[in-house]
Amino acid sequence: MSPGPSPLEQPPAPGTSVPELVVAGILAVFGLWSLAKWLRTDFQTDSWRERILYALHVTSRVGLWFGFAGFFFGLAVVDEPGRLTWYILLLLGLAGLQFVTAVALSQGGRGDHPGPVR
Repeated sequence: MSPGPSPLEQPPAPGTSVPELVVAGILAVFGLWSLAKWLRTDFQTDSWRERILYALHVTSRVGLWFGFAGFFFGLAVVDEPGRLTWYILLLLGLAGLQFVTAVALSQGGRGDHPGPVR
C-alpha cells in the first residue's frame, strides 16, 4: 500500500503555469528597476508642455514593464488565455504613447528653433 500525498503538498492550481509566473516576476523586477532609475533622473525644463510630455513618456515606459508582467501573470492564472487579447491593445497603446512622447520631446520647443536652414 502506497502512502498518500503529504498534507503539505498541494497540487498546483488549475491553469497555473510556473514558467509564465517566473517571466512575470522577472518583468515586474525590471519594472521596479526602471521606476527607480527614472525617479532618480532629473529633467530640467522651463516648459509645462515638456514636463507633461516627459511624465507621460516615463509613465508609459515603466508601465510597459508592468503591463508585460501583468500579461504573463494573466497567461499563468487565466483558464482561457484567449480572453486576454484585449490586453494587447493596452500594451500597444502604451508603446504608442511612449513613441509619440519620445518624438515630441526630441523636437524640443518649437519657439526655440526658427526652422530648417536653407
